Amino acid sequence: MPAAAVLFSEEQIQSRVADLGRAIAHDYAGRSPVLVTMLKGAVVFLADLFRAIDLPVRVDFMSISSYGADSEASGGVVRILKDLDQDIGGEDVIVVEDIIDTGLTISYLLATLRARQPGSLEVCALLDKTVRRIVPVEIKYRGFECPDRFVIGYGLDHGERYRNLPLILAVDDQAALAADPELISPLLAASGRDEPTGLTPS
Repeated sequence: MPAAAVLFSEEQIQSRVADLGRAIAHDYAGRSPVLVTMLKGAVVFLADLFRAIDLPVRVDFMSISSYGADSEASGGVVRILKDLDQDIGGEDVIVVEDIIDTGLTISYLLATLRARQPGSLEVCALLDKTVRRIVPVEIKYRGFECPDRFVIGYGLDHGERYRNLPLILAVDDQAALAADPELISPLLAASGRDEPTGLTPS
């Protein structure tokens, strides 16, 4: 079995992001939503998404950390590492996520943001891994349903590598990929990216 396979191509991703941008622009016509993203994984998605929204939007960032043994799966302690730079009271807020799986982290984030009394609060997720859901999450804008596989690319990493790939790969052998970071090179070449960058540490 190959260590990885293309799950969503660059063309599929860009087409879907454009669709999401149009939907948000339609729903928020005449308004100026704030896109809130958690660092780091969703930044690539955010960069493409907000350029696809034909509205005056602003962006802001948070960073939160779960810790403790298997913290997300067990609902462990979550703390804010970086908070928003501006107040969101009365604002139309859209939380932009790269992937939602158990729902524990996003639920914590949404509760934190609701306490700040935004005018509205919605979620836009590129990947929705519902098979792993523990806590229900209402996702208004959804890119793709994600199978229960480990994924990299388009902001998603493995050991801080592969975030800059324009496509999303499903990895079935993480140990093999860790041992040989260039293992996915044939997949990238086949998809038209002949010279992958950032695959090995400097």
